Amino acid sequence: MNAPVLPGPLASNPSLDRWVAFPAPGKVTINTGRVELGQGVLTAMVQIAADELDVNYSRIRMVAVDTLLSPDEGSTTGSRSIEEGGSALRQVCAEVRDLLLQTAARKLNAGLESLTVKDGTIRVRAGPHSTTYWQLAAEVDLAREANGQVSPKQAGELGLVGKAVPRLDIPGKLTGAAYVHDLEFPGMLHGRVLRPPSYRATLKSLDAAAVRAMPGVEAVVREGSFVGVVAAREEQAIKAMQALARSAVWDEQADLPDVDAIPDFLLAQPAEDEILREKSFASAAGGKALVSTFTRPYLAHASIGPSCAVAWWHDSRLEVWSHSQAIFPLRAELAKILHIDVSGIVVRHAEGAGCYGHNGADDAALDAVLLARAVEGRPVRLQWMREDEFGWEPFGPAMVVKMEGTLDRNGRVASWHEQVWSNRHITRPGRHPNPGLLAAWHIDPEIEPSPAIDMPLAMGGGSQRNALPYYDFPNERVVNHAVRAMPLRVSTLRALGAHLNVFAIESFMDELAEAAGIDPVEFRLLHLKDERACAVIKATAAKAHWKPGMKGDGTRGMGIGFARYKNMGNYVAVIAEVIVEQCVRVPRVVTAVDCGRVVNPDGVINQAEGGIVQATSWTLKEQVRFDRTRITSRTWEDYPVITFSEAPKIETVLIDRPEEPSLGVGEGMVGPTAAAIGNAVFNALGVRVRDLPLTRERIMAALHE
Repeated sequence: MNAPVLPGPLASNPSLDRWVAFPAPGKVTINTGRVELGQGVLTAMVQIAADELDVNYSRIRMVAVDTLLSPDEGSTTGSRSIEEGGSALRQVCAEVRDLLLQTAARKLNAGLESLTVKDGTIRVRAGPHSTTYWQLAAEVDLAREANGQVSPKQAGELGLVGKAVPRLDIPGKLTGAAYVHDLEFPGMLHGRVLRPPSYRATLKSLDAAAVRAMPGVEAVVREGSFVGVVAAREEQAIKAMQALARSAVWDEQADLPDVDAIPDFLLAQPAEDEILREKSFASAAGGKALVSTFTRPYLAHASIGPSCAVAWWHDSRLEVWSHSQAIFPLRAELAKILHIDVSGIVVRHAEGAGCYGHNGADDAALDAVLLARAVEGRPVRLQWMREDEFGWEPFGPAMVVKMEGTLDRNGRVASWHEQVWSNRHITRPGRHPNPGLLAAWHIDPEIEPSPAIDMPLAMGGGSQRNALPYYDFPNERVVNHAVRAMPLRVSTLRALGAHLNVFAIESFMDELAEAAGIDPVEFRLLHLKDERACAVIKATAAKAHWKPGMKGDGTRGMGIGFARYKNMGNYVAVIAEVIVEQCVRVPRVVTAVDCGRVVNPDGVINQAEGGIVQATSWTLKEQVRFDRTRITSRTWEDYPVITFSEAPKIETVLIDRPEEPSLGVGEGMVGPTAAAIGNAVFNALGVRVRDLPLTRERIMAALHE
């Protein structure tokens, strides 16, 4: 008989005491390697643990990821927290509960089948005898490995999972105590870094003497082209940094490509070609052939709050607080750069101001460490300026997708040929031998930035994420051209390549449906075999009152988009309504989501809404601008996002499947939303805009063609 297979995070962190503890009477501590990014994941984790342990929700305390205490689950990415981390925690809690029950059975001289548990109290059904988890905790050794031989509860046995409960992270955010920016320590100093004006600029000269004499300045740090200042107060650090900027002389290079010709740039570069799928079957020929190209620009994470970290060198130890999504990999990266053992570094997660993907959080951590090293014994809080955030964070890569397709005589897709051009999408810390943190490159010009990579396709890839259509086509060829040249710093942004890949696939499906004379909803259903996929499309169409064959009126239109995230995650369909006047407005969006077992319906809806709002902003407004030397999108005026009044009204249909595994939500919304908006613009105007964002200028150009 084969041994049970443990969920991935539990297989690599099998000790039960790494996950669960009973520190005091009536209290339960849960550790997870997943971080809270505003997605509500810690609340959902508590629901899972409370149900499996049979304890009250209010008794559980979730510990923020801490390299001294938490299981190492790598990074919180890919909408995998509940799918993977939640599955691991569920199994752990089931096994811990079983150990406690076995101990209680011996202590109470009763059979397991005669015991009941309610809120951590174990009773014998037929008698007065009872005990509690906390009375038994000293007798149960949790320093043992999970074995997978205890089955978690069935759906019908769960009480909290599937219900909305209060979010754990909200009170701190309302009182100003949630974020890394809010941390305060006795004797804490403040730091700022003087960034180069452009990517490949080098520092030629700097007059730091006058700055060292400024009020409050504790240290000026210069290592190569890395320059920073530490001061007693934050405004003093800012003034000192600005004074350093006035004296600095930089050598710059005008080596960036033309921002308006990025698609041509990507198509012209050497690439690593990968055939992602190729199949060929005989099919009826003779239908129409179509060719289309879709593009997106570089996109910023545009976190509302700039990156921040706190570092403290003391007592032969380095402590760091960061809003990184990869706490353990960040620790390993710091150790590599500093040439010290990981045992001398503790990294703890503290929430940031919102970011799905790899922004400047990890870089800010190294900045703080380098500045704190100059004032050993004093904690240093380091925060980026807004201009630093836009100028130096890693961007979501620009992309090009080319489509070619033919229809058979019955209006079905006879062939599909798709090609993707993009940098790879991942430069997170710890993925490559080269240091992945910004300051390391400025300290030593000989250090090359780490190249971008993609995860294997089964993990969702990067540039190739959702490049494989979920539809059933007889003849299909999908090729990924991974462009090696990386003129701008890039890394993961919410949904990675799925944003443009789904936009392109779903836009092209509408083009083929138009050519076939078939309603877009019906056309999709004709090419799908998965009933769960069909169900979200039908549910969205019903909720949106979709009328087959309906046409826009020259101003208003509706469009649909669908995808299964990574072709193995959640199912999402989106219908958007648009109004096209001076610009494109999206007054209403309807979506249906199937993420398997719903843990917290409010959390799912929040993530669905957040993904839709962000995708709407990308689709209508966002693009990083630059000249031949520098990033020029440095402020909110240069990089506008949609405002509160421009956000659509969102109606969400949840398709709960309690017997199915839970799947992530937020990232799966992005591609279908972009496609639904693009298809709605076509429905309204009768012309298609294939380049994102859908600006007034691009729409006018399409109308005049």
